[in-house]
Amino acid sequence: MVNKDDIKMMIENGKTALGLEFGSTRIKAVLIDEKHNPIASGDYEWENQLENGFWTYSLENIWTGLHESYKNLVSDVKEKYETDLTTIGVIGFSAMMHGYMAFDKNGNLLVPFRTWRNSTTGQAAEALTELFNYNIPQRWSISHLYQAILNGEEHVKDISFITTLSGYIHWQLTGKKVLGVGDASGMFPIDPDTKTYDAEMIQKFNKLIADKGYPWKLEDILPKVLIAGESAGTLTQEGVKLLDKSGTLKVGIPLCPPEGDAGTGMAATNSVAKRTGNVSAGTSVFAMVVLEKELKKVYPEIDLVTTPDGSLVAMVHANNCTSDLNAWVGLFKEFAKNFGIDVSTDELFKTLYNKALEGDADCGGLLSYGYLSGENVTNVKEGRPIFIRSPKSNFNLANFMRVHLFTALGALKIGMDILLKEEHIEIDSILGHGGLFKTKGVGQKILAAAINTPISVMETAGEGGPWGMAILASYMIRKDKDETLQEYLTHKVFADNIGTSVKPDSKDVKGFETFIERYKKGVAIEQAAAEYLI
Repeated sequence: MVNKDDIKMMIENGKTALGLEFGSTRIKAVLIDEKHNPIASGDYEWENQLENGFWTYSLENIWTGLHESYKNLVSDVKEKYETDLTTIGVIGFSAMMHGYMAFDKNGNLLVPFRTWRNSTTGQAAEALTELFNYNIPQRWSISHLYQAILNGEEHVKDISFITTLSGYIHWQLTGKKVLGVGDASGMFPIDPDTKTYDAEMIQKFNKLIADKGYPWKLEDILPKVLIAGESAGTLTQEGVKLLDKSGTLKVGIPLCPPEGDAGTGMAATNSVAKRTGNVSAGTSVFAMVVLEKELKKVYPEIDLVTTPDGSLVAMVHANNCTSDLNAWVGLFKEFAKNFGIDVSTDELFKTLYNKALEGDADCGGLLSYGYLSGENVTNVKEGRPIFIRSPKSNFNLANFMRVHLFTALGALKIGMDILLKEEHIEIDSILGHGGLFKTKGVGQKILAAAINTPISVMETAGEGGPWGMAILASYMIRKDKDETLQEYLTHKVFADNIGTSVKPDSKDVKGFETFIERYKKGVAIEQAAAEYLI
């Protein structure tokens, strides 16, 4: 156990690594020591807005969130170790993948940031999937770009650079227009052999839009792809001002390649080796399985992305997970407050989540869809959260909580069933992380039932992303010569941390299978709600 004085010395000597991740509802900074242990943190809550038909975050919110989360980290360091944070060994930024940030030659944002959450690019995604014979989801950057072209949007001719949120922040702090391969794989398909954008597909796209006469080629406006461990620039004087308003942080701190939240999840769960996987469950939910070989066919429910070191990964992504579930818990908190009962949010989640374990295996005939936004996996264009039951259903609190936990993983299960039942992918281990797993054992047990696979959760499960980014940053400056990311994670980060594992319960598995059939049949109800409920 490292003592407080030793940590203070590490901080003052710059023997630390900082990971900072922009999640859907929270921006969090995590500082780790030389042994990869979190030693301080800071966060900032934020929320996207629906403006002019697009889910977005303003530039003002982005920079305010960065300032505040970093400032809160600095305060945490000061309070715990009685020292100022003036230098850091290495920094890494990560964020929600995909989306669309387009800039002109002067660095001006041409249209408001269009996030992964938008389901507005169906025409483009379908056309590109056919052109490339490769699944191109709606949320990918190339789908947003091509849809803007199909829409005849005026700004397209002025594009000089497009990137993701993590790439944008990294560019502003270092001057480097680069992106980690994992995040880049959510912009445009990656060639697993060259570990950069697929050259043949690039040329197909350029040919597709040649008649438009734009003054740019696709390869000229995409960020340069970097692999985990490669240098990605240093913090500039301008970058210091953007990160640290106090101006005490030193210039020249090295930065690692910026990554997406999928890549940081893989790092945080030691899931970069073939036949391993992880599930990140929070506002959205996605499963990542590192493949031994390419899939036999193209599936619209499955993305092909990469690990931070460029291995092929099957990704099942659902836009909606715990948002509606959290809203119901908030309603119960309001109910308690009106009766003069003061209960903490953590205790409320713990009590209600554990109550779900008492419910009928198939949720007693109840059904819900926690769709705050559209859901590509089930072809739902707009979200309408719904709870529905038949007169014969067994309506009680246990089943009510159980169905909301089940439905949080419903769209994910549909995609995972393709991998496991149709492609017969073999998985040695799956690790869960994210907010769904904060209540010990519950989310883990439900996920094990959903995919009929043992699920492990580590102590860091609730804060995987920013910690994973800090690990990727640490890898860049601390790896031995020729040491792979997998070797680094296995031997230096997770040697003593294997987590706790839960095997699927056969009764729960059968119950989830019954539920998912009800879920798939009921999608028509959700689609109708989007049409009739305005």
